[in-house]
Amino acid sequence: MLPPFKIFAGTNSRYMAEEICKDLGVELGQMNIQHFADGEFEVSFEESIRGCEVFLIQSTFPSSDNLMELLLMIDAAKRASAQTINAVIPYFGWARQDRKDKPRVSIAAKLVADLLSTAGVDRVITMDLHADQIQGFFNVPVDHLYASSVFIPYIQSLNLPDLVIATPDVGGAKRANTYAKYFNVPLVLCHKQRAKANVVATMTVIGDVKDKNVILIDDMVDTAGTITKAADLMIANGAKSVRALCSHAIMSDPASERVDKCGLEEMIFTNSIPFKKDCKKATIISVASLIADTIRRVHENQSISSQYLI
Repeated sequence: MLPPFKIFAGTNSRYMAEEICKDLGVELGQMNIQHFADGEFEVSFEESIRGCEVFLIQSTFPSSDNLMELLLMIDAAKRASAQTINAVIPYFGWARQDRKDKPRVSIAAKLVADLLSTAGVDRVITMDLHADQIQGFFNVPVDHLYASSVFIPYIQSLNLPDLVIATPDVGGAKRANTYAKYFNVPLVLCHKQRAKANVVATMTVIGDVKDKNVILIDDMVDTAGTITKAADLMIANGAKSVRALCSHAIMSDPASERVDKCGLEEMIFTNSIPFKKDCKKATIISVASLIADTIRRVHENQSISSQYLI
């Protein structure tokens, strides 16, 4: 006999949880987050979860309140005697700090993994981590989903001839190469040098894009400096069209303005982060069904490997 399962959501991921619950045909659990005058807040479940398998939906994008909410939700669920606690984190924030790339810096991704484990999480379900090795930072199971499950059908619907898959930086070569292999098309790389964080100094294209329809693949867009520079460079090198597929729409200012002004025809994101910017070229694809199916399979102890298209 499987334990009952219930789904709850943090403040800024409620939109995602509502879609997931609709797909699963269940009601979103009742939870209260009370804010105090000094900015502190308190999390409480407004229904019994004793003996239940609990799924907590919350992306940990800035501000840090989203991460703190999730930690308090996990702690409250543990103290309310939930049988198992699953953190569903469509966007795992703080992931860009996954190693020591210079002396005397923190490894925030490992710290966040430790915080979640200490709070009492039993499983993490996430999507398109900035680096695959972050899964190894956890001592609990991690189900790492890929936005390719929704992006591949979208690419196929475009019916683009002379397709080329590209990556705006060498660090994303592995991710882009999986798409190139799937579609059996060439892979083009962009090599960039940064002057400082969020500022690209120089960029060069490695590969042929002349008279090609290019699709740039990346895991996240922050200020959009890199991806818009790459798009303009592709156009300058003779590309017919350039589109971008990016899993997480961080889109810090002035990202929307840059995207609208650059040579991109379209910027496609998932809804892992609530997108509230005014960007004419943005297209949002929901991953709620993907996550809902994963929750169903986890609850029923079924394999989720069939969800991985690439």
